[in-house]
Amino acid sequence: MHRLLWSIFLVPIFHASVFADEPATPEFSPGTLKLVRGQINEVLVLGSPHLSQLPKSFDLSQLGLLTERLENWKPQAIAIEALSGLQCAYLRGYPQRYSDTVKSYCRDTSVARAATGLDIVEASAQAERLLSSWPASPAAAQRRTLASLFLAAGEPASALVQWLRLPMEERRGGDGLNERLVEMLNSLQKRRDESYRIAVPLAAKSGLERVYAMDDHTADMPDADEKAYGEAIMKAWDNPFSAERKRMDEALESHLDTPQGVLAMYRGYNERSQAGLVFKSDFGAALEEPSPQHFGRGYVAYWETRNLRMASNVREAISPQGIRTLVIVGASHKGYLEAYLNQMHDIRIISADDILH
Repeated sequence: MHRLLWSIFLVPIFHASVFADEPATPEFSPGTLKLVRGQINEVLVLGSPHLSQLPKSFDLSQLGLLTERLENWKPQAIAIEALSGLQCAYLRGYPQRYSDTVKSYCRDTSVARAATGLDIVEASAQAERLLSSWPASPAAAQRRTLASLFLAAGEPASALVQWLRLPMEERRGGDGLNERLVEMLNSLQKRRDESYRIAVPLAAKSGLERVYAMDDHTADMPDADEKAYGEAIMKAWDNPFSAERKRMDEALESHLDTPQGVLAMYRGYNERSQAGLVFKSDFGAALEEPSPQHFGRGYVAYWETRNLRMASNVREAISPQGIRTLVIVGASHKGYLEAYLNQMHDIRIISADDILH
């Protein structure tokens, strides 16, 4: 009798120990439950090198063939890797944590504030009100007003969209734009930045009124020991996969003197195999680095959080009516954004292979 009771007691313990070692598989998978009735939202994530980091000899006019392929896809919304003015307003309110982030990623809106009399929040609200009743054929004065509001709202890329949609003879001051703001808009066109050289001209050509700043840096946190942190991450990055990635990057960037070469580079950065290589060379390597402070795991936590919040910003921007949204982002983000956005019920990820070939 005692032996029987003991065996009955042991069986649940044995089974519990077996199942405790097995990873839990969630029964609910949102990505498999897609919209059935109606037009689903389509999202194309274009992984891009940061143009500012390409050789100075790179002629940005060679982007024409790439832009043409993207324009042929007919995007109805475009999201860019930039911080919104509203997020920058929040970051400025917490300088103890975000002072370095603000210096690196946020633009000074004081000139636009002086011209319009509006701070970031007020200008953002006014811009949204204008857009909610925006006419099909706005007057030039309306576009200049909206451009001034976007500048005051800390949304310079969207301001430039309005500027480019004006006829050349209407690209002048007035209606909220003073001489300094006009100079600012003209200088933005010269930036070596994929947001201003690919997304903004494409938005203007596609008849869009703005772009969506979807980057997020609220996960940024000062490191107690920046030197040790940097050394640990650099050591993790010193691996064969990083070397392979460097060789591939150099090969892709060696033929940028023709539009076809630039398009080939973008095809390479958007190949399906790139996501796995990015993980092995960067985040997977950092995840396993052995520092007692777990610097690598902290870095990966930051990266995952940032990409999740970027994905949520894209999701918020997408209309519920079923549209095509182009997301232009640094190539290392591509695999993560596609994976996270694919979990949404009302989003289908479009392969860049189909668009760039």
